[in-house]
Amino acid sequence: MQEYGKILLLFTFGGLFVASFLLLSNFLGVKRFTREKHLPYECGIDSSPNLLNRFSVKFYLVAILFILFDVEVVFLYPWAILYKDFVLRGDGLFMLLEMLVFLSTLVVGLVYIYGKRALDW
Repeated sequence: MQEYGKILLLFTFGGLFVASFLLLSNFLGVKRFTREKHLPYECGIDSSPNLLNRFSVKFYLVAILFILFDVEVVFLYPWAILYKDFVLRGDGLFMLLEMLVFLSTLVVGLVYIYGKRALDW
């Protein structure tokens, strides 16, 4: 329990430190309101008055594909780390075949989206 008390004390002092400096800057800081400060920041580009511009469907399709293949990499890391243990247990060939089935499914999906020309800009 004593170890957790030290951690609680650390978080308490950290929270008080952050809260006190936020309050001090809010009360003591100089406030100058200008028109530019209230405009949304868009990487230095002036925002257009029409905020309902439509994006192409290909933009969303590429974003979804990026997430799909990003998740694939997340599944590959633990498998790669544990593969040595699987080989030592005698399950190395089975786990290799399982990963090949997973990767072949993703390759079939990649060939499909390439055939649909989803990756063309």
